Amino acid sequence: MAKVRVATIGRSHITELFLDALSQVEKATYAAAYSRKLEDAKAFAEAHGVSLWFDSLDDLAESDEVDAVYIATPNGLHAKQAKQMIEAGKHVLVEKSFAANQKLGQELIDLAREKHVVALEAARNTFGPGPEKLQELIERVGTPRKGTIRFSKITSRIAKLKAGERVNIFDPYMAAGSLMDIGVYPLEEVMQLFGKPESVKASALTHKVEPKCDNDPYTLIDLAGEAILTYPLFLIDISYGKVSNDYLSSQLEGDAGTLLWDEASLPYKFRFIPYVSSGEAFGSRGNGKAEDINLEVPKNDMVFEVQVFANAVLGDKENDKTVFEHQQNTLNVLAVSDEIRRQIGVKFPQDDE
Repeated sequence: MAKVRVATIGRSHITELFLDALSQVEKATYAAAYSRKLEDAKAFAEAHGVSLWFDSLDDLAESDEVDAVYIATPNGLHAKQAKQMIEAGKHVLVEKSFAANQKLGQELIDLAREKHVVALEAARNTFGPGPEKLQELIERVGTPRKGTIRFSKITSRIAKLKAGERVNIFDPYMAAGSLMDIGVYPLEEVMQLFGKPESVKASALTHKVEPKCDNDPYTLIDLAGEAILTYPLFLIDISYGKVSNDYLSSQLEGDAGTLLWDEASLPYKFRFIPYVSSGEAFGSRGNGKAEDINLEVPKNDMVFEVQVFANAVLGDKENDKTVFEHQQNTLNVLAVSDEIRRQIGVKFPQDDE
């Protein structure tokens, strides 16, 4: 059986999770590691059972022992690294956020189509049985009216930021911040369910980092935020942040009932509460009996995105529509993210390229 030979760029915890998922996919295998320092690349490769490593992106791009590359570096590097791999004929699976903005994302996808390779975002909460069940259950609420999709998770690196240190996840030069790291989860979910909204109204808790030079225009970063997305018949509020933990459920309210589910990054537990008219104008909310729908939570939900990616790379035509839909979802998320950043005043150097 043909297998997709995958190399990695990046050595963080998410790369470890990816490699665990990769080991569970029959049609793909780990082939090589890249790091800026050769000794780091060698150590990472050997720790994961492979004997090929690089400290040169040029050499990785030209290697005939690699078919595809998983990119898990800071957001600001994604587009440049992915472009180099695509131009060399490599397929790419890029961690979220796919690119710093919609323009760069569109350029990557257009280039991938021109080169006849696959370019896909590793948006884990849009693949697999959880997101599929969510899409199915949404129908039960009837006509949607309003909803809240939320995901906030405090980071230990906030202490370094408060101390004045520059850290990648809060660095405008790395196209980072709360929206691009955490806010993408509710945005990915909303775009997959409903597509692009008619309008967006955003607000955020922001912070100024130390400038890199005099008159540095890229010093504002977001720590947490909210955005109201307006659709023809309903409103969706997304809530996200990296400075606190949110334990509330996401929910969608409709004229036939309300659907609740667990965190936007891993939708596997659901509760549907139907609306049953009591005939009263006020008083009873008309709640019917709540129904819990719980799916088995996978040990590593990244396996679903890896399966789709591997199948697409190997030319499975049944995946063409899936890949196209995910690419469009990625571009919609980036377009809305661009508008949110415009409203809250967060700008990246990549926006001026």
